[in-house]
Amino acid sequence: MGFDQHMSITMQTPTPDSLDEIADEVALWQQHGGPVQLHPGDLGWNWCDGAETLAAAVRAWRRDGQIVAAGMVDDDSGLIRMAIAPSVDEDEAFADRLLADLSDGVRFIEARSGTAFRELLHRSGWVADEPWTPLARDLAAPVEDCGLTIEYVDAQNVRDHILADRIAVHRAAFPKARLTVERWQAMAAGAPYRRARCLVGYDAAGDAVAATTVWSAGEGRPGLIEPLGVHQDHRGRGHGRAITVAAAAALQELGSSSATVCTPSSNVGGVAAYVSAGFDKQPAVTDFCRKTS
Repeated sequence: MGFDQHMSITMQTPTPDSLDEIADEVALWQQHGGPVQLHPGDLGWNWCDGAETLAAAVRAWRRDGQIVAAGMVDDDSGLIRMAIAPSVDEDEAFADRLLADLSDGVRFIEARSGTAFRELLHRSGWVADEPWTPLARDLAAPVEDCGLTIEYVDAQNVRDHILADRIAVHRAAFPKARLTVERWQAMAAGAPYRRARCLVGYDAAGDAVAATTVWSAGEGRPGLIEPLGVHQDHRGRGHGRAITVAAAAALQELGSSSATVCTPSSNVGGVAAYVSAGFDKQPAVTDFCRKTS
């Protein structure tokens, strides 16, 4: 009798207590020069909703007890953002099971890794959605000075006035943002933030003009910038480029091999700001959309 690999694969919605394990595994799958896939920083940023809410949005696939894929669901759009372990990159049986588990309720799949899974999606009639542009900056060489005064907020060094500025800039950059002190504290309590920090950039007048959060996946792995914004009252002065350079320097200090980000290709200004900060554009990628009849 042949061995059925499907029998050893299970999908689970984790408990809050198991989120740390999932984030740690997803960190191990980040590969220098590889695709910009679901990162522990993506989980970390969404930790601001609280561990219980995040756990309800996460799916984890185990094979013989080992986590080999994870996804984070956005219920509002019907999107799931995937990370797939290199060990199952070309595993067709695993790809079959993954797609079967995603057949109900999922309209869009962000799958930038997983060769077998991506090929199966193509063969199964899933079509390309809007293009995104991944960008990366190698951090082997020293990072130049950004020109702003940078203050950090990390889990061990929380200064209330800097945190207030970080939140104020974010809310001014993203009008629909819901970041508050309480939500930041929930995020900072999550495992990924132990290897992360928030940056606030101040101009020569001492005004908080830009802010970002950077996430390390561990020594020698790609780090993530998520999110990054410039205060709406201080745009058009090069602060986007400056805070991006500062983010790269912070990730370098955290031991990251590169700084990565992915933005909609339609965000022409954002792409240009990253390029001006030393990031290289990668070929555009698209999510997979379920084809409707």
